[in-house]
Amino acid sequence: MVSGKGRELGLAELVALLSLGTDLGLGQPMEHMVRACLVALRLGEQLGLDESQRTVVYYSGLLAWVGCHTDAYEQAKWLGDDLAVKRDAHYGYDLGRMGPATAFMLKHIGGAGRPLLERARVSVGFLGDGRRSLEALAENHYLATDELAQKLGLGEDVREALRQSYERWDGKGAYRLKGADIAIASRLINLADVVEVFRRTAGVDAAMAVARERSGTQFDPQLVEVFCDQAPMLFSDLDDATSWDLVIDAEPSLGQTLPGEKLDDALGAIGEFAELKSPWRMGHATAVAELAAEAARTAGLPTGDVMTLRRSALVEDLGHLGVSNAIWDKQGTLSPSELERVRLHPYLTERMLSFSPALAPLGTLAALHHERLDGSGYPRGLSGDAISPAGRVLAAADVYQALIESRPHRPARSPEAAASELRAEVTARRLDGDAADAVLRAAGHRVRRRKDWPSGLTSREVDVLRLVARGLSNKEIARALHVSAKTAGSHVEHIYTKVGVSNRAQATLFAMRHGLMTDVGPEPRSPEALPQRSGERPM
Repeated sequence: MVSGKGRELGLAELVALLSLGTDLGLGQPMEHMVRACLVALRLGEQLGLDESQRTVVYYSGLLAWVGCHTDAYEQAKWLGDDLAVKRDAHYGYDLGRMGPATAFMLKHIGGAGRPLLERARVSVGFLGDGRRSLEALAENHYLATDELAQKLGLGEDVREALRQSYERWDGKGAYRLKGADIAIASRLINLADVVEVFRRTAGVDAAMAVARERSGTQFDPQLVEVFCDQAPMLFSDLDDATSWDLVIDAEPSLGQTLPGEKLDDALGAIGEFAELKSPWRMGHATAVAELAAEAARTAGLPTGDVMTLRRSALVEDLGHLGVSNAIWDKQGTLSPSELERVRLHPYLTERMLSFSPALAPLGTLAALHHERLDGSGYPRGLSGDAISPAGRVLAAADVYQALIESRPHRPARSPEAAASELRAEVTARRLDGDAADAVLRAAGHRVRRRKDWPSGLTSREVDVLRLVARGLSNKEIARALHVSAKTAGSHVEHIYTKVGVSNRAQATLFAMRHGLMTDVGPEPRSPEALPQRSGERPM
């Protein structure tokens, strides 16, 4: 695949994409880690690091905290909103010191914002299982990150720097390495990560102040001095419209490009890695990708569209990283504000992928997996023709696969029950009938074979013809089928041409002659007559 500026899509672009997910998981705006990586690289240049050392800074910097979502389930269980927890742990408190560490625990143990009795109950449980779970956080994060680094083909030096990301200059880190024994790349990114947040939120002076405050404890004192001497230069142009091109261009060595087959593997690895955030989602994206691709093939979509659909499905839920596990893993009913957070995740997926010109089309399609034909979906409430054929297949595949998986608020459905619910969504005109049939066929269900309609009519044209015969205007047909009036009019023109008629009465005679009015088809029902899902928890 060709990226922006005529480049082949490279490993650097995928790693930078992952860093955007890290930002969401840390409760930061996208491009935080991109900016931190640029600061670390610039600081490394001041220290005279060679190309191989800067390469380690580059990749370990972008991936430093990428594993922090892998035990978000435990974080949310014991401490509440995992995004707020990570934001405070990384930037709000110097956890190597007794006072700040105690303040952090008092704020979060049991879950800030929970009812008092529930928080007390959770706090008691924390003294046993919860404390042990949190003690293993750094190890869990590193192991998950290291496995991903292996899959992406990163070298041993990068993997070792990633292991040391959790160290502190004073030796109070995860593995008790101390001082200059910690890799220079890890020391650089630890400093750059924190000062980027303080500079962005409070200015360069605040960044210098926090660096000096933690000098000799969390940070290397020598690096702090160099940083403070050069701070304005290190932060220059980071507030441009986007730092994405800056960091892609800053890759120190000739970046590894990704041919198609390796891109599929890399996207699959990224999608699976994002699913580690919640135990309820693991394996979902891969299953949807295979189901949607097979359905698209049987539905006759072009080969290129099938490939794009499969790749989009693999990464459709990257935006889950931007929503707290206190929401994803909640067993009860979601509040309106929680539902709004859920409705945002396809948009976050699209935004992450849009940074890369080569991957942006995947994001555009991935964002459609919760849209519905009647406009009741999210994030944009698209309807009718605004949802592409591939998007309709993706939506149907996502619904079916979700139904046969367990969720915190319901058990898994049987395949037969899932098929029945999918057909109900078609009846309610939220999902496309042809797409749903293709998905059910791909899932192994028996589906009524498509009929060969007279005069080369398509199934959609037969639906339109039935409504024409019932006397509906183009606007009424558009409302009934959730398409634009212009599209409805085009369908009518094509139908008249195909069957050789010029008005409604003649079209009605044709429909009656060929038995089209006795088959099951769409009825001009009012919206009030359709089953609704307003406020219902997403699948």
